[in-house]
Amino acid sequence: MSAMDDLDRRLIGATQAGLPLVPRPYEAIGASLGISGDLVRERLQSMLDRGLIRRIGAVPNHYRMGFTANGMSVWDVDDERVDALGEAVGRMPFVSHCYRRPRHLPVWRFNLFAMLHGRSRDEVEVQARQVADVLGQACRAHDILYSTAILKKTGLRISES
Repeated sequence: MSAMDDLDRRLIGATQAGLPLVPRPYEAIGASLGISGDLVRERLQSMLDRGLIRRIGAVPNHYRMGFTANGMSVWDVDDERVDALGEAVGRMPFVSHCYRRPRHLPVWRFNLFAMLHGRSRDEVEVQARQVADVLGQACRAHDILYSTAILKKTGLRISES
């Protein structure tokens, strides 16, 4: 991984709170930095390629979109099949993210996590049954951990100094 230069730092500083909600966000960022929108895109792509940043993506506020029953579903899935089944679960339209985590036996038996979003807990329960159908006999147990508070999602913050 190569080091950041001054322009990389300024770009991160200009984007770390999110992209501007305008029709041409890269041009707006470029204008604030005195560079072109094309150069903004090139430099962000370079930082992705070099591993300085991992991704550029939207972070929706599910509550403002009406999805107030948000639950992290946790699954005890056969270790031999968890990767392939996790890929299938991650493609389901109501799953915002899905990943494998290590078990911590005997306290925590779950190794597959899938975030479900619904307008009610009943809707999330229906989604969980659909996930269970995909997992089939490879799933031994599951639970749903419902969100009780909204936490501010942020990425890396770097100082301007």
